Amino acid sequence: MLMFPEIRMRRLRKGKIRNLVRENLLSLDDLVHPIFVDETIEDIQEISSMPGVYRFPLSEVAKEAREVTELGIPAVILFGIPGHKDAEGSSAYGEHDVIQEAVRRIKAEVGDELVVITDICMCEYTDHGHCGIVDFAAEEVLNDPTLEILGKIAVSHARAGADMVAPSGMMDGMVGAIRRTLDEHGFETLPIMSYAAKFHSSFYGPFREAADSGYSFGDRSSYQMDPANSDEALREAALDVAEGADILMVKPALPYLDIVYRVKHELEMPTAAYAVSGEYAMLKAAAANGWLDEEKTVYEALLSIKRAGADIIITYFAKDIARRLR
Repeated sequence: MLMFPEIRMRRLRKGKIRNLVRENLLSLDDLVHPIFVDETIEDIQEISSMPGVYRFPLSEVAKEAREVTELGIPAVILFGIPGHKDAEGSSAYGEHDVIQEAVRRIKAEVGDELVVITDICMCEYTDHGHCGIVDFAAEEVLNDPTLEILGKIAVSHARAGADMVAPSGMMDGMVGAIRRTLDEHGFETLPIMSYAAKFHSSFYGPFREAADSGYSFGDRSSYQMDPANSDEALREAALDVAEGADILMVKPALPYLDIVYRVKHELEMPTAAYAVSGEYAMLKAAAANGWLDEEKTVYEALLSIKRAGADIIITYFAKDIARRLR
């Protein structure tokens, strides 16, 4: 094997040569922009823990979708804040509930120019803040009774015009239950992007403010994954593939790049990574204090997610990155 001085790695790091040998590139087609839709407000409201991220009233959501489309971002993912919450999350699946109405308004504005993905979970819609039906005496989230409701939510989103659904509750069997229910109602071609490896992470803190989804007892460790486990993530993802998932998601992204890599390269499926609220808030806070160059650091962080194997990156920086890429 040749060694220095015959091999000089720096030869390929000059000017345009550096660009020619670059192995990974971010593109607009990698990006998904999250949108929070709140039917309890009349004006756009900034989220204090996520500077530059907003809750939109229904009256403004189509305008936001138009801006995203004009930036060249191909997809959004919607999260809803309902006007009414109860123990069963009944405001999650009505024909005229917040996400269903948001989907219709966005589609009326931009049609097929934008892929509309809808998050399917119950935590934003339940008064206890957990992701399923609860046995309050035992303080336990019940898996199987939750599956029927997740199927109802998925069908209601599909009827409203969603292009893809994304179940995020980490209930066993959720992908299979949603796939069967969609198929039974004539939505065989609607894809499912499963939150296949969603970890019980401390990086979700700002999201709970954004989506008004804090929980009233315990935590979510009985259904979200232990951050210590890697092989389990592969088992979870493989089960979702068997149940009919079309895309696999890892959440969070930066602290779990090893999982992104393994899911992509071992299962060989389209793979998404969600750069979550805590990742966004950390970079924003460091940049605001002058400790980091925001534009360069954000690009580097998202490029690392792409390098790990993600085909799709859900990020609150999507609009900023899109402006840079354009």
